[in-house]
Amino acid sequence: MTLQDPADFPRAFSHAFSSRDLATITGLFTADADFLSLTGAWAEGHEAIEQVLSAELAGTLARVRLVSGRTKMRPVAPGVAQAMQRFVLSGLSNPDGSDAGRIGAVLSALLVQTHTGWRVVSAQFSAEG
Repeated sequence: MTLQDPADFPRAFSHAFSSRDLATITGLFTADADFLSLTGAWAEGHEAIEQVLSAELAGTLARVRLVSGRTKMRPVAPGVAQAMQRFVLSGLSNPDGSDAGRIGAVLSALLVQTHTGWRVVSAQFSAEG
């Protein structure tokens, strides 16, 4: 997926996450990107990002739904931007399968402009609190 504007990243990530579309998610990143997942796994590059998210979406995050909150965009330098997106996650499960309620989370991403559009070079998805 090609982003023409870095401000499109949070919505594109959220839609792909909710659709469990791993190819679209990894396509938002540069080939050598770093991603720190919601469960704390550190993935380096497309293949690792896809493996981490595949395992999380099949397990811990299988029923998770994202509800978008506040978004903040910050130009860092020409061709570089930071996106921050707040989410409320529902559908989390405790180890015994019971509902774990809702939590707040923030997705923070550093994007660079490439000849094909904007891509993420580094992102962290972390729970608030």
